[in-house]
Amino acid sequence: MTNLNAILAPGMIVRHPNFPEWGRGQVQSSIGTKITVNFPEVGKVVIDATRIALVPLFDP
Repeated sequence: MTNLNAILAPGMIVRHPNFPEWGRGQVQSSIGTKITVNFPEVGKVVIDATRIALVPLFDP
């Protein structure tokens, strides 16, 4: 699943599609297929971009 994950860059805000209760997370790094996101409710999580398509949030 590369879809929108390819555009993710550090500082962008995202949601995990399977865990909306985690809240809005901030991308910390995106290296290859690994994306590290800091979620306020669970801390830093490493996402496998081949399995999960994070949802970028563009609203203020």
